[in-house]
Amino acid sequence: MRAFVAGFLLATGWLAEPRAAAALSVQEAILRAKPAVALVTAEIRADVTMNCGQGPVEVSPAPFIETGTGWFVDGRGFLITNAHVVDPAHRLPPWVTHELKKKAIEQACVEPALRARGLIRGQRPEVEEQIRRQASDVGLATAKVAPVPKITVMLSNGTKLTAEVRKFSPPLLLDNDNRPLPDSGRDLALLRVRDGVYPAITLAKRDSQIGDPVHILGFPGVVLSHELLNKSAALEASVTNGAVSGFKQDQIGQGVIQSDAPAAHGNSGGPAVTDDATVVGVMTFISLSSSGSEVQGFNFLIPAKDVAKFLEGTEVTKPGESAFNPVWGAGIEALLDGHYSNAVAKFQEANKLLPGLTDVKRLLTEAEDKVKNPPPRPFPWAWATLGVTLLSLGAYGGMWGRRWWKNRFRVQPTQVIALIERGLNPVMLDVRTKTDYETSPLKLPGAVRLDPESAETANLNLEPAQLIVAYCTSPEEATSARVGNVLRARGFKNVRILKGGLGGWTNARLPVEAKSSLPSIGLEIYKNLSLGDIERRRFRAGEVIFREGDDPRGEAYVIHAGTVEIKRRLDGAERTLNRLGEGQLFGHMALFRKGPRSASAIAGSDTELLVIRDERLEWLMRNRPQLTIEVLKELSNLVVATDKERAEAGSVR
Repeated sequence: MRAFVAGFLLATGWLAEPRAAAALSVQEAILRAKPAVALVTAEIRADVTMNCGQGPVEVSPAPFIETGTGWFVDGRGFLITNAHVVDPAHRLPPWVTHELKKKAIEQACVEPALRARGLIRGQRPEVEEQIRRQASDVGLATAKVAPVPKITVMLSNGTKLTAEVRKFSPPLLLDNDNRPLPDSGRDLALLRVRDGVYPAITLAKRDSQIGDPVHILGFPGVVLSHELLNKSAALEASVTNGAVSGFKQDQIGQGVIQSDAPAAHGNSGGPAVTDDATVVGVMTFISLSSSGSEVQGFNFLIPAKDVAKFLEGTEVTKPGESAFNPVWGAGIEALLDGHYSNAVAKFQEANKLLPGLTDVKRLLTEAEDKVKNPPPRPFPWAWATLGVTLLSLGAYGGMWGRRWWKNRFRVQPTQVIALIERGLNPVMLDVRTKTDYETSPLKLPGAVRLDPESAETANLNLEPAQLIVAYCTSPEEATSARVGNVLRARGFKNVRILKGGLGGWTNARLPVEAKSSLPSIGLEIYKNLSLGDIERRRFRAGEVIFREGDDPRGEAYVIHAGTVEIKRRLDGAERTLNRLGEGQLFGHMALFRKGPRSASAIAGSDTELLVIRDERLEWLMRNRPQLTIEVLKELSNLVVATDKERAEAGSVR
């Protein structure tokens, strides 16, 4: 019954459970996050007035441009990037102004002087350098810069949005002695673009662990400036993959995550997502060799928890929230699940919210193509499983009902203990057959004996409302069930049957009473065996149970009744080594040694044995520590006795 119910729940759960609850594939995780990644550009244009030695001149040099990566943390128009990406436009540090002056000198002073001498760049390097030095000496001192900074965010649909800095934590900067400057910070900036509906990525809730997968999204400069790629390369973020490889601290003690995922200049500020499409870190700095070249495999991320802390006190109170995300995610799920018409509808809806995003257009085209040319569908195993399960439930419903009806009065041993703890004080009624009762060495503590043959007439001296629990050792508690019916007919309405009987009670490792003559090893064995489930063998007095040198056939024995003599041939004559009685275990030594019998066993009287198979004995030894202790005690006594016997035999000689 339980198996079929479990199958039914599994099948229906499989069909009904939303995919969001399941683990995402790498493809799906990246697709969910990628539209939220944008190219961030800090551009500083300027008008520069200077004197090259021939009077004032005004020029507009080529702008200073810094590119990096940002990502929407809030679908209303808030992005996260590195502070050092936008720092040139946000704070206009002196080195930026100096760069603009140098460009202006090249344009206003160096190039006209070269033309006046009839030279072009590179033709006379020594002359060009002399002109540059002279122009710099004069021009740098007189140059006045009127900068016009601007920060733009370009989406993957080509839309350029002007951004303003809403919160800024400066980058980590070092002086010439490699010491951090006083205003060094977390290297994060929160940007704001115009109101709208944008994709967003949420922050991971748990801390990263070594080996966690990492996918870094961004716009590396090597791709943006590649001579073989067209301008569309600047629209779509690149993805590199790796794993968390360490945890370090920067020069001011801030934690950073080390990753072996490749990164380059331009990836700065980009999100590092894991396989659930959440941000585990923000790309902050890479590693360079002594020659200045990039060293891959040692790149560093700002942890997501530090990003969350940075956002405290800002307008971003629910990172990752966006009206775009549910629609986009539903479209991806539908496409990957093969529901192409639904995918088309969702992608069209996403495209209306924010038109022209590269990934949306590509997946929309793919879904539309599969609607027109649907791929072969796999066999519907889920529905087939559900159908088979429902048929099985119908076919076996009657059987389950009968089983429930049969077990409605049965209680587990642990339930009996619970009844006792509740103060109901059930009377334990021993209704084993006369033979089982007389031959069994065990009974439940305080049990009242009732011969099942006299159940109809026996005087129980119990109130009709008294809770009674009957137990026996017959298969499927047949004797207890019969006696329970008789007692209910006599007016005892609260009669229960102990499920598993005496064997179920002992297997639950609950207390039992035993004959005083039963050895401790026998008590432990009986407590862990159900007599109705194991084989019994009977031997007459003098009958051979096994001979010395026989194959043990994976069997050990417990003496249930009678006696057994252990004999061995010594010096050409058979000698009795030991006499065993009720409750004694024998024949197990050959199983431990995996060898033939080392002695013979002869029935000393009419004897009944319980046969314990090798695998059952091994299970008992592994799972019943007290039995293992008793066996070890017996083996220790045997070793001592054997040593004593050898010593005495040596002294006689």
